[in-house]
Amino acid sequence: MASAMAFSSHKFLSNTKFPLGIAISGTSPQRSVMSFAHSSSLPNVNISKGRKLPIFLFDVMGTIVRDPFYEDVPAFFGLSMKELLEVKHPTAWIEFEKGIITEEELAIKFFSDGRAFDFGGLKQCMSDGYAYLNGIEDILRRLKLNGYEMHAFTNYPCWYSMIEKKLKLSTYLSWTFSSCETGKRKPEIEAYLEVSQHLGVPPSSCLFIDDRLANVEVASKMGMAGILFKNAYKLEQDLISLGIEAGSLQ
Repeated sequence: MASAMAFSSHKFLSNTKFPLGIAISGTSPQRSVMSFAHSSSLPNVNISKGRKLPIFLFDVMGTIVRDPFYEDVPAFFGLSMKELLEVKHPTAWIEFEKGIITEEELAIKFFSDGRAFDFGGLKQCMSDGYAYLNGIEDILRRLKLNGYEMHAFTNYPCWYSMIEKKLKLSTYLSWTFSSCETGKRKPEIEAYLEVSQHLGVPPSSCLFIDDRLANVEVASKMGMAGILFKNAYKLEQDLISLGIEAGSLQ
């Protein structure tokens, strides 16, 4: 359940050094691209392993897919968002995302007071609200055609299967790193370490895209390049600024 965060237009700065050799573009607190110092582009091919770089790590909710939680779910319960946050259990959803509790346990714990509700209706409400964000599927399609390896790196429960059933994200990327399977959530450092270890590449071979600044900042500190997502148009411009096959994306 990520929240959208705006970011300013930018010019890639290769002379601003940060820990782990990271350069962060722009001077606004809401930065859009975090990449490597002394480099305005990312390497294209890992000659030794034959893998085209960078390897893309995409957040899903709020980056690829519309999150129904903020509008549809409060409406389903006849509550405002503020009212829903006041009565829902403070940790149940996070536990569900990490695979600690099951669907059945979530149904019992969703509200702090344990009230009964139409759990099947809630699932249908979520499913009905899933949709590609404007323009993002076309970018995924073109990256796929260009031969880039792409993985989901998402904080989400087993309901990612409902997203897959409706939107077929696996056409473009693999559901490799879902918190319900790994037991780790962004921005926990262990979640990023597992990604690098599982893929068998250094963090510097990865490009992480997420709509939450905290998640992108940790990725940057771990040595990954990062893009703070606002919308598909800005993402395309950020990819071009990093030299990600600019001609084919324009």
